[in-house]
Amino acid sequence: MQTTHWYLLTILTFLFISCQTNQKAEIPRPDPHSFSRPDSVVTTHLHLDIVCDFDAKKIQGTAQWDIQNLGSESLVLDAMDLDIQEVYIEDAQGNREKGTFFQPEKPDSVLGSYVRIPIRNDTRKVIVSYSTAAEALALQWLDAGMTQSGRYPCLFTQSQSIYARSWIPCQDGPAIRFSYTARVQVPSGMIALMSADNPQMRNDSGIYHFKMDKPVPAYLMALAAGDFDFKSIGDRTGVYADPGLLDKAAYEFADLEKMVLAAEALYGKYEWGRYDVIVLPTGFPFGGMENPKLTFLTPTVIAGDRSLTSLLAHELAHSWSGNLVTNTTWQDFWLNEGFTTYFESRIMESLYGKDYADMLSHLGWQDLKKTLEDMSSDPDLTKLKLDLRGKDPESALSDIAYEKGKLLLRFLEERLGRSRWDQFLSDYFRHFAFQSNSTEGFLDFLEKNAGPLPVTISDTVRKWIYEPGLIDFIPSYSTLLFDQVDLLRSDFLRSHKLDTHQTGKWSTHEWLHFLRALPTDQADWILPALDQTIRSRQSGNAEIAFVWIRYIINSDRYQGHEETVRSFLNSIGRRKFVLPLYESMATHGRKAEALTLFAEARKIYHPLTIHSIEKVLAE
Repeated sequence: MQTTHWYLLTILTFLFISCQTNQKAEIPRPDPHSFSRPDSVVTTHLHLDIVCDFDAKKIQGTAQWDIQNLGSESLVLDAMDLDIQEVYIEDAQGNREKGTFFQPEKPDSVLGSYVRIPIRNDTRKVIVSYSTAAEALALQWLDAGMTQSGRYPCLFTQSQSIYARSWIPCQDGPAIRFSYTARVQVPSGMIALMSADNPQMRNDSGIYHFKMDKPVPAYLMALAAGDFDFKSIGDRTGVYADPGLLDKAAYEFADLEKMVLAAEALYGKYEWGRYDVIVLPTGFPFGGMENPKLTFLTPTVIAGDRSLTSLLAHELAHSWSGNLVTNTTWQDFWLNEGFTTYFESRIMESLYGKDYADMLSHLGWQDLKKTLEDMSSDPDLTKLKLDLRGKDPESALSDIAYEKGKLLLRFLEERLGRSRWDQFLSDYFRHFAFQSNSTEGFLDFLEKNAGPLPVTISDTVRKWIYEPGLIDFIPSYSTLLFDQVDLLRSDFLRSHKLDTHQTGKWSTHEWLHFLRALPTDQADWILPALDQTIRSRQSGNAEIAFVWIRYIINSDRYQGHEETVRSFLNSIGRRKFVLPLYESMATHGRKAEALTLFAEARKIYHPLTIHSIEKVLAE
């Protein structure tokens, strides 16, 4: 017995030491939001061969990856709810054999799962056969009756931030870039489009081939399929939309080619060839998504008066900040969005003048102050550089990255001078082209290429990035247009009468500024006084309708306006609008009504929107 005890003790001691040694030797993953290990094996090119099955609402096919093995025995791909059916490995001579794979039984609540595929030193390709889940977070399937034309169903993806893995097994981190080709089959009569070189006409076969020869991260993988026609706007710009919406979209985006030229004049050549946009059905969850060569857009941007096209300038600017120079991880998200929001403002100023651009900047400033107020209980989320380990990167999507990041760049512009700052940004985009960059990489490049910087500026920049809240800086925005709005609002609140002669000349942005500052405790007379005017303005303008409906709910005047709220929530799927309305209903004693409306409207919402609303209404 003593000998047996000694033997068992020796074995247990050995296992304990081995475990401790392995723990010490384990190197943290480069990206906390990806299971992949691009530091040991990296994917360099994808060939995607898929069929879009609209009856089963799933994608079925193969993902063939070219890999560069840096000394690993396995390739790890992120995979969220994917059905991995079989894998093959192939050597440099083209010899292919069936491989094995492993998937954990219990997925991570945030990251999903992964597939681990054993490889050899001579493995050059890995081929994965798979299909997607019915509830894949990146995919929205719409029946024909839920589209404008009603002729064909529709599918579109939303891969940002970590959802490419729900429709493609991939190394799903923004620092990992790869080129790709694709073969996509859809039902006859429909067209398929991707973030790649695209067809401009449908074919009879329903089979489409794509090529993206520039390296892109997985979150910029995009696919749309449905009833879309194309119309050219300029030499390298155009729009895809439902046939019944195409002419309206082309009118709305008439300045698209001018925007590309203005952006190039600011910060260098547009590197992606064509810049086209596609207007998706109303369920698209965001204003826009900067998929290379083909920006995805919400139909709510089409107001009929070209007043909301700053969204186009924003998505175009991503062609430099985000697509060309990408944040290394989602903890550096502000590098994508802060730079882009600043760049957007410069494009708008170039085309429409400083007063107009500064009016938009003021609205962003108002959004930022509201976000800081809402996040007062979690100040760490108001930092630019975030610590998101163990957290869903979607939880950090707020105006902080956009507007606080933009303010930092505006601070540097005003302190360094516009000419010097513009030269720095041009150098920055050129130096990091088709690469990723971290916050620390930006700071290092700033010190070396915009300097020498005074210590006061360097210290301020670091505080702005690494500390919560804002520093004491007021940008030199023109307030001319909004000053006039403020005067008219004051007169309205005093006289209870609105000078419609003056408001008839207002843009959407002036209306938003006017409505946002209306006092809720005077809603009894404000609502009837403005109702008819707002009804005529909000028709076709979701921005104005949203602010007005939120004012109604926040003023505890939901009763009597039920149909207005219901109609909006059943016709708009953009998360920016619907999520705050459900939040307002829940916090103003209308949670039961919110749950009823959500049950009715969710059929038009994207899975990401549904997920966000469910969390709000479950609290």
